[in-house]
Amino acid sequence: MNDRSGRPSAEALLKDIGSAPRLTVYLASAPGAGKTRRLLDDAIRLQESGVRVVLGWIETKARPDLDRLAEKILRVRPRSVKIGTGTFEDFDFEAAVAMRPQLVVLDELAHTNLPGGAHQKRWQDALALREAGIGVIGALNIQHVETVAATAEGLIGFPVREIVPLSFLRAADQVIALDVSLEQLEARLAAGKVVRPEDIERARNTIFRPQTLLYLREMMLRLIDELTTPEVTPPRSSIALALATGDGDPAIFLRKSAGIAHALDLALDVALVGERNIETIEALSKELDADVVPLVNFDIAKPQFADLKATLITVPCGSLAQRIASRPIERDVMIADATTYLAPAEREITFSRYAQTAADRLRIGYGRLTIYLGAAAGSGKTYAMLDRAHQLQDAGVDVVAAFVETHKRKETEAKIAGLQTLPRRQEVCDGIAYSELDLDALLARKPAIALIDELAHTNAPCDAHAKRYDDVLQVIRAGISVMTTLNVQHLEGLGDAVLRLTGQKVRETVPDEILEIADDVILIDTTPEALRERLRAGKIYGPQKIEDALSHFFRSENLAALRELALREVVRARGGSTRRPPPFARLALGVKARERDAELIERCARIALRLEIDLSVIHVAKNAAAADSRVVAALAETARRVRARWKVVAGADPAKALIEAATAEGGTTIALEGARNKPRWPAGTPFGRRLLEAGAKQLLILAPPPE
Repeated sequence: MNDRSGRPSAEALLKDIGSAPRLTVYLASAPGAGKTRRLLDDAIRLQESGVRVVLGWIETKARPDLDRLAEKILRVRPRSVKIGTGTFEDFDFEAAVAMRPQLVVLDELAHTNLPGGAHQKRWQDALALREAGIGVIGALNIQHVETVAATAEGLIGFPVREIVPLSFLRAADQVIALDVSLEQLEARLAAGKVVRPEDIERARNTIFRPQTLLYLREMMLRLIDELTTPEVTPPRSSIALALATGDGDPAIFLRKSAGIAHALDLALDVALVGERNIETIEALSKELDADVVPLVNFDIAKPQFADLKATLITVPCGSLAQRIASRPIERDVMIADATTYLAPAEREITFSRYAQTAADRLRIGYGRLTIYLGAAAGSGKTYAMLDRAHQLQDAGVDVVAAFVETHKRKETEAKIAGLQTLPRRQEVCDGIAYSELDLDALLARKPAIALIDELAHTNAPCDAHAKRYDDVLQVIRAGISVMTTLNVQHLEGLGDAVLRLTGQKVRETVPDEILEIADDVILIDTTPEALRERLRAGKIYGPQKIEDALSHFFRSENLAALRELALREVVRARGGSTRRPPPFARLALGVKARERDAELIERCARIALRLEIDLSVIHVAKNAAAADSRVVAALAETARRVRARWKVVAGADPAKALIEAATAEGGTTIALEGARNKPRWPAGTPFGRRLLEAGAKQLLILAPPPE
């Protein structure tokens, strides 16, 4: 929680540095996701760092590997309860409090306590322990959450009897997703690590049906997203705000708003500004997974966005849109034609550089691609990849660590032990020494699975492939499966969002299509507090970088926002989220003869890529001589580089000329940079307003970059 100045409150700082008891809950999509193992690993790690940890309740299911871990930690003596002729054991809350530990481990938080306990439910024990000054780490499966239970029952085919209220998860200090692949869940089930051997087939036909697991996984990720809304300043919020004015058809307007919000990884809020058909708006919002929110101190006569919690504002074409277009633009604005929803036109340009690879993925003989996705460095992606590699190797799979970057982290270096490691290829380019993946050696060795870390890495200048992801694609084409790692900020299409959220421009990127090509994208979820703790402990960067990172990229609000992006990208990548049609068929960007418009072209190309539509770039020149300048030529080259169509037209009235050129190109929407300052009379009217007056129905007005 932050104070009004935007600085963390004292309570938040205490929790961040570990001086206050915290309740951490691991949430999994299904049994077998590794909750018990994670609880024990965390407990041992904390115990080794000097924290007094006790096991309040843990279910090892008589697995020798879990029993060995549990033996390393002091247990709370369970209480015995006689029921009929039998005697049963349960967690003893009073005994745990009497031991005065710093942390209690509580498995199965949805459990209903046996008679005579201090509380009816184990999740109530967890809250009471924190109230008593004792931290708690616990776990549960998504089907036990009250808002999911009814849907889960229909998917699983049997009643969910143990229920945890959503308020409990909201009260937790940290709720962390435990994400695993369907393949891994199936392997654990088949190995008898989830249910008894005689129950395996029944489990396969109920909760372990692939489609059921996909739905439960999406519900888990969506709930985590809902619970972890980052506290950032209004312009940096990952929200699109639709201003429903009553102009046009509200269904068309809101569906267009949802289309662009979905493509840009933004949640959608809807506010009533003149619209009186409240029931219709509420029904549409529910259908589109949007929230209806109130507007406070918003004057439709003089619209100001300073206090609006959104990075993108959408408004139907009408009087409010004209007033907005007449003022300086401080947020991105979509003015939507709410009278028609055109179907996307047939695309003339293929943005995907990997369309053929995506199609070839269906062919027999290609390797599988698994991406471990995290919010930032230090989230545990490489460790999780290595852990899975050991599991596969133990099962008899031929696994090779082709390129693993440990960054001298002791835990990661210890985890790579026992795996075959390929030597790196050493080469010198332009007098600089490089240590790279030895692609030829890997293809000759041809293991079943290769571990290739840091997918966004830029190779040495003299390599055959400029980027490591091209190496990876060649490897899977050769029939070798690859497990790799990636931070969400390196996705090309998220460059604008990352810059907005963190203030930093990411140089090394991978195409968004890489996630679509992947067979599995696994979220390695880590809270901002945990990442900052790891950073302070020297587990991410060296001592000389720690303070700078804490005060810049690794600020809590940055990490929370990146975590939100990672959650949404995993949902998109796995296809669980319903894809919404784009709000327009083609984007036509109008540019001026100025050097900085090259960045505007690149930005619109990223937006078009996320929307899966084509982009035209149009420059309106006064005459042929003006169109032949050095700056215009540079802009044309930028347009060609990002695979956009380039066109130059001449016209005395730039607004009319741009509309005519965009229409000729098949463009349904004109994009432009908004006014930075309010034009002074008699200088003229902002170009966005002039476009509307000239007949434009749909605009995407982008906020100008800061000076």
